[in-house]
Amino acid sequence: MTEAELDGEAATGVRRGPLAGVRVVELGGIGPAPFCGMVLGDLGAEVIRIERPADSGRATPFPVLHRNHRSLAVDLKHADGAELVRRLTDGSDALIEGFRPGVAERLGLGPEDCLARNPRLVYGRMTGWGQDGPLAQDPGHDINYIAVAGALHAIGGADGDPVPPLNLVGDFGGGGMLLALGVVSALLGVRTTGRGQVVDAAMTDGTALLLAMTYGLRAMGMWQDERGVNLLDGGAPFYGTYRCADGGHVAVGAIESQFYAALLQVLDLTGDPLFAAQNDRAAWPRMRARLAEVFAGRGRDEWAALFEGRGACVTPVLSLDEAPGHPHNVARGTYLPGPGGSGHQPAPAPRFHGTPLPEPVPAPRMGADTEAILAGLGVDAAEVAALREKGVLG
Repeated sequence: MTEAELDGEAATGVRRGPLAGVRVVELGGIGPAPFCGMVLGDLGAEVIRIERPADSGRATPFPVLHRNHRSLAVDLKHADGAELVRRLTDGSDALIEGFRPGVAERLGLGPEDCLARNPRLVYGRMTGWGQDGPLAQDPGHDINYIAVAGALHAIGGADGDPVPPLNLVGDFGGGGMLLALGVVSALLGVRTTGRGQVVDAAMTDGTALLLAMTYGLRAMGMWQDERGVNLLDGGAPFYGTYRCADGGHVAVGAIESQFYAALLQVLDLTGDPLFAAQNDRAAWPRMRARLAEVFAGRGRDEWAALFEGRGACVTPVLSLDEAPGHPHNVARGTYLPGPGGSGHQPAPAPRFHGTPLPEPVPAPRMGADTEAILAGLGVDAAEVAALREKGVLG
């Protein structure tokens, strides 16, 4: 995409991709709701993020999450500001918000307020606990939501404490991504019913959904309710990580028998009786100890070279800075230059052959599109000046 095309998209809000023509209003927040907005924007939707007037002109602290957005600085606590946003949603397809239950209603921007004016609107709500239930009004973060959902207990070593998996499971996998799916599903529903609806996406619900296979295995007696003793939690010696001589690690995922055989062949352990019965759980601790001893004998990249092309499901564990440079990620274009050309950012995904996704438009300064967006609502310069005088606009 040329620089002129990028500038044009940033100025007009016109996007390409499967969601081109869809307008989404995002009420400012952090974490999973902006991630949902980023995903929808990556897929071609016009996403207008509502910022606080006090932040106007500042660079966003989350430049990747706010890519492919336009920015409108409006005081939602002012009656005139809330009315501007309602006017904006009148001509929009979806609204997403990440407030605690009841906050949007108190601002006059709840589902009843917005759907009464635009019955086709999809109203997406992102919370940790959901819109109801005994914890609905309690504060929390990713770690709390995945703890109550059961996921955190299952992650970590057998002899150690639960390990937070960054904030990937609650905030993004079970949160923002689930909300994006819900919004798109509801938008499809509008095509057939002509009516919008509320999407209640809770991180506890989404985390539980991600545990579907784990609970299925548990029901079949194939998963113990303990950490580090199961097939996919590091308990199996052929599915886990091992420290190498240089302090790096390799990831081993040799579950199927043919991959397990290839693993033993590369490690010169094919004839070792300890490894004869792959699924002998009683032998797993000794097998893991032996594999740890072997892997500690060479550096990470040396092992990576030895396993390359051998079909053993063994890969190097790359750092955040290393991953963008891996040949496979380079060939796929999995990472792109970061905002402003520094660092890296993940490329939009998934890929669409019929409606290819353009490179992301960099996040604007907060409030940068205020006048252009309001002009599209028919707000003239005199009204903008009056609203600024009242402190409604940045």
